[in-house]
Amino acid sequence: MGLVLGIVSLVLLLLQVLLIARAVLDWSVVLAGPSVQGSVRSRLTAAVFAVTEPILAPVRRALPPLRLGGVGIDLAFIVVFLAIILLRAVIS
Repeated sequence: MGLVLGIVSLVLLLLQVLLIARAVLDWSVVLAGPSVQGSVRSRLTAAVFAVTEPILAPVRRALPPLRLGGVGIDLAFIVVFLAIILLRAVIS
């Protein structure tokens, strides 16, 4: 059973890293502008979004972004990230 929990914990850690990469790539668009089609950043963004969006989309449907004036805060990202942290703590 320890091996299975270790693998699950490793997968959750990988998902956490991908979520952090998604946040960094989102900010790179804000700070550096949109990426050029076919560039490394464009391909990396597409790959990270393809993995993380199926996890975030159902949470985003249940919990829409919080609007504060002209800014929207994606609560789904925060909820999923905290849930992963809690699951990893329970597993360990």
